[in-house]
Amino acid sequence: MTYAWDFMPVLRHLDMLALGLVNTVKIAAASIVLGVAIGLVLALMRLSPSRLARAPATAFIEFYRNTPPIVHFFWFFYALPVLADISLDPLAAAILALSTQSGAFYAEVFRGGIVSIEKGQWEGARALGMSRAQLMRRVVLPQAIGRMVPPFVERSFELTKTTALASTLAYGELLYQAMQVNSQTFRPLEVYTVVALLYLVLLITASALARLAEQRLTAYR
Repeated sequence: MTYAWDFMPVLRHLDMLALGLVNTVKIAAASIVLGVAIGLVLALMRLSPSRLARAPATAFIEFYRNTPPIVHFFWFFYALPVLADISLDPLAAAILALSTQSGAFYAEVFRGGIVSIEKGQWEGARALGMSRAQLMRRVVLPQAIGRMVPPFVERSFELTKTTALASTLAYGELLYQAMQVNSQTFRPLEVYTVVALLYLVLLITASALARLAEQRLTAYR
């Protein structure tokens, strides 16, 4: 049996998919910004000589690295109101779930980049009388940032794809909008083919921008 492809019903609802794509970018961008902030704090805590700082950061990172993302979505949306009497809308719950989970992964990216700097450079900077803050700002971070870019970009791509889980909270990101279009057109193959292409275009564009940023950073160093 030959399937008769027909994209016209889907194209008539392209505005719904475009809205879903915008909402996907909105979740991803907010989660990346918050995730980077969380990750930086966690990385510095893990690198701290104090066990009181290292232990909670390690526990946080291990928890998020070893539990499914969808559990975090459900926890913030369904469990938090019960435990803390705080009700979140689907967008806020999705951003919190993604930013905390990604913060755990970004923390390892930051920590890996920092510890990859040769010990001799740390010792040389200390010999010159630099404080720890000066050492990080002038010696370590300028070199570490370039090494962090590839895994940082990879993690950000994973985060963007994971935004599809927000559909389980009935938030109108791309996958949720696709399900609404499918319920009206009954053309699942065409609908999800278009969705796959939209994700592909989004991530290829983001990849090109990331490569450009990496080249600029390399030239700057």
